[in-house]
Amino acid sequence: MSGQVVPCDPHEIASLFLFEKLYPEQLGRLCAEGRVERFGPGPVYTEGDPATCFYVMIEGTVVMYRRVGGDDVEVGRTSQRGVYAGATLAYLGDRLPQTYTNSVRVTEPTRFFVLPAQSFADVMREWFPMAAHLLEGLFFGSRNIQRAIGQRERLLALGSLSAGLTHELNNPAAAAVRATAALRERVGKMRHKLAVIARGPYSRETLAELIEIQERTAERVAKAPALSPLEASDREDELTDWLDDHGIPEGWRIAPVFVQAGLDTDWLEQVAATVAEDILPGAIGWLNYTVETELLMDEIGDATTRISHLVDAARQYAQLDRAPHRVVDVHELLDSTLLMLSGKIGPRVRVVKDYDRSVPEVPAYPAELNQVWTNLIDNAVAAIGSTGGDGILTVRTAREGDRLLVEFRDTGPGVPEDIRSRIFDPFFTTKPVGEGTGLGLDISWRIVVNKHHGSLRVESVPGDTRFQVLLPLTAPESEPENENETETANETENANETENAEESA
Repeated sequence: MSGQVVPCDPHEIASLFLFEKLYPEQLGRLCAEGRVERFGPGPVYTEGDPATCFYVMIEGTVVMYRRVGGDDVEVGRTSQRGVYAGATLAYLGDRLPQTYTNSVRVTEPTRFFVLPAQSFADVMREWFPMAAHLLEGLFFGSRNIQRAIGQRERLLALGSLSAGLTHELNNPAAAAVRATAALRERVGKMRHKLAVIARGPYSRETLAELIEIQERTAERVAKAPALSPLEASDREDELTDWLDDHGIPEGWRIAPVFVQAGLDTDWLEQVAATVAEDILPGAIGWLNYTVETELLMDEIGDATTRISHLVDAARQYAQLDRAPHRVVDVHELLDSTLLMLSGKIGPRVRVVKDYDRSVPEVPAYPAELNQVWTNLIDNAVAAIGSTGGDGILTVRTAREGDRLLVEFRDTGPGVPEDIRSRIFDPFFTTKPVGEGTGLGLDISWRIVVNKHHGSLRVESVPGDTRFQVLLPLTAPESEPENENETETANETENANETENAEESA
């Protein structure tokens, strides 16, 4: 944008706090290479455009905006003379993408001293070489520290997830090992029982009847109904009485197995009516081994299925075999993250899923969204744990206009109002020393806002804290071609946020 160019007065420029210590020849150079422009109400420059100029307000009112999702959000408004914005990092040259990190508008006729970005870079390096080096070191040093601690944060999260995943995998794996050992024993006993039956004086018809009963018993096991503890206890008593009445030894041990398999006294009456009375105990014993074998195979099947689901969840969470940017169902991402964190969530936190399954899929970087979910869930669990009691974590999805809402609600003590504006700042944490780096919410903010063009907000009162992620339902017109370039640009933008906010304060 350009305004009306008016004469540049070195004395007026010298009255601005940025330039008050400059020599006359330096002020003359500024007026020679720069210009004074008068802007009417409206935009001065737009976020994302090449940063071609450095602006210092002489008089008027300036308003600064940041693009959040699809909206321009006002982040500052001031009439203070000398506030500056624009190409504030031009002296760093091509080591950073030189674009405007915000939008500036004026609400009344406003005059700016406007200096081309290259001229600003030149005078910074020539007039203030030591300051330029210090600022350069501060900027890149802070960025490197933030990157290193961010990597550490990821490693700590990975270690926690690995421990939780190992614990979750150990339970079904151990169950499968135990069931396999028991199954080997039962199959051995079944072979022995079959050998005994084969040596006995049984006709072909009797053996065929026994095999048919065995097949029908196996079918009953597969269709066994779920019983309440009281129903199961009553049925065990009935079966024990029936087995004792028919001279079956150790009926008290067999009855619970038959109840678990869905067998009842009516079924046993059918068995008794099919075989002769003298071979009924042997037939019941053989059926008991059959039932135990089927139940053990079901247990092994459940355990291995659980392991398979955990592996699938880990692959879904890591997104190792997926494209970095694609259209995703956020519910799959949320479920995989909750499963990965189930060990850390623990039994004292009840997880409630309030999903709106009708919401459409969204274009996203799924691996990075999983990192956001991890950070927000981890914070919610820590908040609930700080109360020393049980709590509820509610994960809700819904549609808000042209955006998808993902909300994490916890029943912890809440975020105090006096620190609410700082929780997304890098390195800010309320956790004890050594327990938090203060980058979880900062990383989440950059992933949601900078990379997904969404928004991240918090609403909190004691007992009801809600972190809300809003993601656009459609992709922006152009996605970054190089993901590393995006990361660099995002880090630069994040580092500039505080500086630019102070400029218009």
